[in-house]
Amino acid sequence: MSTSKQEEIFEIVIVGGGPIGIACALEAKKKGLSYVILEKGTLVNSLYNYPSNMTFFSTSEKLELDEIPFISTNPKPHKQEALEYYRRIVTSNHLEIHLFEEVKKIEAEDNLHRITTSKGHYRSKNVIIATGFYDIPNYLNIPGEDLPKVAHYYRDPHFYTTQKTIVVGASNSAVDAALEIYRKGGDVTMVVRGPAIGERVKYWVKPDIDNRIDEGSIKAVFNAEIKEIREDEVVVTSKEGDQVLENDWVLLLTGYRPNFEFLKNIGITTSNDGKRIPQYNQETMESNVKGIYLAGVICGGMETHKWFIENSRVHAKMIIEDIVKS
Repeated sequence: MSTSKQEEIFEIVIVGGGPIGIACALEAKKKGLSYVILEKGTLVNSLYNYPSNMTFFSTSEKLELDEIPFISTNPKPHKQEALEYYRRIVTSNHLEIHLFEEVKKIEAEDNLHRITTSKGHYRSKNVIIATGFYDIPNYLNIPGEDLPKVAHYYRDPHFYTTQKTIVVGASNSAVDAALEIYRKGGDVTMVVRGPAIGERVKYWVKPDIDNRIDEGSIKAVFNAEIKEIREDEVVVTSKEGDQVLENDWVLLLTGYRPNFEFLKNIGITTSNDGKRIPQYNQETMESNVKGIYLAGVICGGMETHKWFIENSRVHAKMIIEDIVKS
């Protein structure tokens, strides 16, 4: 990055290069506002790290940005189609984006915001936080969670072929992993805290997982939690007591959360009711810190199921309209 770029005062710095960050950049460009997206990973980093065979819950038109058509060959688009779609939006519109540059700190400086990154400094009148939630897993904090056999992210089922794999969780990510690993010859056991598979599981997938469990193809332990992870076994506890299961790999797909420490250091307050919802104006998306806006799933705090691409795309227009008016 050139020194001149670092010294430039931007109208907007957008933190996060996911779909909503891209949507904010499109709106800023249309209004003639100077902006830059700062993304700590690759373009649409969270989507890139999704499982290789992931299918979206939404149809393609609900993932579109700025009425740019998203043409998919499937009723529900796949991960690779989404990566291609958002990449082409960025390249075709020549959006200003700096990849692999992590924002470390945002501070007030002379009625501006000073943004410190892993590569330099920026100054901006406004900041949009669109960082999502996928980078920080919900840890169980149990013995053995740090063993090499444990993962909080699932990539590809081939790795688990013939292996005794425990999948912890009952959401879409856990169900998809369990089904795919089973179909690639893995020996799958699901450990579920509740009494059944989650009700928010994709409607066309839920009958599949229920049937596989009913017939015994995929084993499941309900109303249970993992108590300890060992080198070649796992201790599962339930109301029936403890049971020890032989095990090769553990997938802890227990969900993810926003970077609350980052928000706290900026000065953004969150609710103290366990939901940790950040404070923001629902009409303008401006947080309790003047000139700092929130966009996308981060607005839901721990309720990461509340906001998706399809229902938070509107945040971009709301924010840019407020910035233009101020």
